[in-house]
Amino acid sequence: MNRQYGFLSFLAVIGLIYLSFYTLMPREGTPASIPETEFSTERALLHLREISREPHMNGSPANDRVKDYLVEQLKELGLDPQIQEGFVINQNRGVLDKPVNILAKIDGTIGDRTLMIFSHYDSALVPSYGASDAGSGVVTILESVRAFLNAGVPPKNDIIILFTDAEEIGLDGAQLFVDEHPWAQEVDLALNFEARGSGGPSNMIVETNHGNQGLIKAFKEAGTEYPVASSLMYSIYKMLPNDTDSTVLREGADIDGYFFAFIDDHFDYHTANDNFENLDRNTLQHQGSYLLPLLTHLAQADLNVRASEDDVYVNFPFIKMINYPFSWILPMWVITVVLLLVLVGWGMKKGKLSGRGIGRGSLVLLLALILCTVIGKYGWSLIMSIYPEYYEIQHGFTYNGHTYIIFFVLLSLGITLFLYRRLAKQVSVANLSVAPLILWIIINGAVYLYLKGAAYFVIPVFFGLAALWLMIWQETPNLLLMALLIAPALILFSPLIQFFPVGLGLEMLLASCAFTVLLFGLALPVIGYWKGKKFLTYSVLLLSMVFLIRSHLQSDFTPEQQKPNSLIYYQDQDKGESYWVSYDDVLDSWTESYLGEEPKPASDYVASASGSKYNTGYSFANRAPDVLMDFFDVQLNEDTLIGNDRSVRFTVHPREDARLIRLYADTLVTFKKLVYNGKSIEADSTGYVWPNRRSNFILQYYVPHGDSLEVAYTSADQSIPFTILEYSFDLMSNDRLNMNPRPENTMPKPFVTTDAVVVRRSFDPRLFNTIPTDSLIADD
Repeated sequence: MNRQYGFLSFLAVIGLIYLSFYTLMPREGTPASIPETEFSTERALLHLREISREPHMNGSPANDRVKDYLVEQLKELGLDPQIQEGFVINQNRGVLDKPVNILAKIDGTIGDRTLMIFSHYDSALVPSYGASDAGSGVVTILESVRAFLNAGVPPKNDIIILFTDAEEIGLDGAQLFVDEHPWAQEVDLALNFEARGSGGPSNMIVETNHGNQGLIKAFKEAGTEYPVASSLMYSIYKMLPNDTDSTVLREGADIDGYFFAFIDDHFDYHTANDNFENLDRNTLQHQGSYLLPLLTHLAQADLNVRASEDDVYVNFPFIKMINYPFSWILPMWVITVVLLLVLVGWGMKKGKLSGRGIGRGSLVLLLALILCTVIGKYGWSLIMSIYPEYYEIQHGFTYNGHTYIIFFVLLSLGITLFLYRRLAKQVSVANLSVAPLILWIIINGAVYLYLKGAAYFVIPVFFGLAALWLMIWQETPNLLLMALLIAPALILFSPLIQFFPVGLGLEMLLASCAFTVLLFGLALPVIGYWKGKKFLTYSVLLLSMVFLIRSHLQSDFTPEQQKPNSLIYYQDQDKGESYWVSYDDVLDSWTESYLGEEPKPASDYVASASGSKYNTGYSFANRAPDVLMDFFDVQLNEDTLIGNDRSVRFTVHPREDARLIRLYADTLVTFKKLVYNGKSIEADSTGYVWPNRRSNFILQYYVPHGDSLEVAYTSADQSIPFTILEYSFDLMSNDRLNMNPRPENTMPKPFVTTDAVVVRRSFDPRLFNTIPTDSLIADD
């Protein structure tokens, strides 16, 4: 074997893996000096700096500021923006809020079809500045619409621009639009821009209740420069509990659409690090590289993209997109089975293949697959036990997560090389290549039955069969040609090795390890012929140890990579006691200064823990100074007895800084009628109303700035005591508490209601007369 070709094939393999990542997204943002008809990252960033100046959750004064800014920017584009606001209640979750949506329309010359482009402008609860999620989407739309209008080509279709509110607390701005705005009935196609991190390529995902074939065709016709999309992504997305505004449009109004989101640097998601500085400029450029071509194309295109058939689709360098109908999946799979049987029969007839050789290759492959998958699963569990502080990063992707991915991939590669070198060195490469093809054909059979979106996995199998044919036909195949034949496998599967733990958390490293072995099997027609595999094996294993050491050196929390922590001042005004409460399992010096070095379980002090997205409850608590806090006022508006039923209507006036109210009925009462701010809870099949029969929780209300909560109910129970937990997110700025500054290497924990002052108080509205709201004061 020509050593030069071996080295060149090694470089080709490295180059193809690099290419698989390099071609996913732009390598730089664009300056403001480019023509006015093009998308400029620098111009978009001017908007983003203003939007992400401070956290701006729904109902906050900062949210109002961002709303006013966006209205003004739409006016500067020559549009006539309008505001839609109203209360939305999610009956299943018991959540009430008041989104304020921003809309504008560009009239088309024909106007019988409507395209909508949208994103949400509210940020996540207190910690997040909302730069990526989803300020990036908002500014992508502003800059793309500006460039589109400057091109001066009138659209045939109407174009709606929608900035929704309250996405972060229940997708409720989109729900308000679907339920109550007349334009929702006009939309034929929608484009949504989102984020679950602060960097990486943006993935296109299809949202439809029908076949995706028309959507994929329209997407390809738009000619986007860096398409990153696969039917596998959407199949996985549909299995996850992470809905978006696009989901509301699809489920509530049967609106087809595209959903664009980037998910890398997941450690910034919903944290104080989701800020202007951390958003990857190349990622923002990628979003713009989607929207402007799509907007230009779809403004003139037939938006009737409904189809009955689905396509398998996947991006590929230079070709851009590969797609074919689901109806091809089974025939393509059958062809691979037939071709493999023919090739194995031919190879045995020629003496190039043998049952013994194929069997030995199968055992080595299965051993490598099992061993590496086990290492991925239990290796990560071991790391979590060594670094328990990682549990504080609830979404499961640590700051050094990419380093861990490289470590586990290199370790799996080194182990696989070692096993093949020691257990199969006397077996020909052709014999060794049969087992991976068999396994991949089995995988594709399972894909046809259970996960059709992954059916493009069959494409590298065809090229693998071609490589097997060459190995049987030729004594010494050309390694550069063989490198081209394994190129589809390297290009399609290398990004997937990173995708699983980045998108689903590092507990999915087992998938990365398994895919590394599976990809190695498809690459055997090249790797198997290399000389110096002993040197390569130990070099890879040594390099994996280097990355393990590097991950340890990166494990500490720093001012740039902060430890999430949580602290709440919880005052139970019924008991006259106050507590420090935390969600943290691993306390740091700051939380210990309030909770003590040996804190008590939270259940010793606080009767009911508050849940979170990741089902996290309060962990520790300790007594706190009893500082008198203001609390809500209650006003009884109506108390009427009709037969055996009592109808009561009362209004809760929150304290000025309150942003969240949780309302509980202190007994498991059954209501015949229950209305919040004019929004009724629907009765069940028994004719009674109870939003959550498993507990006494009945409502979570995100308080619009300066608003109140009116509750009306009818019940056979004559007296119903209620409890309210009232949250203000001003712990660190509350001048009654004089909090110590949070250390620079820590930040507020996302996904929980932290940095809050919580006041708990029980009341029976019937014990109040119809009174002025200022008559109930903190010291009564």
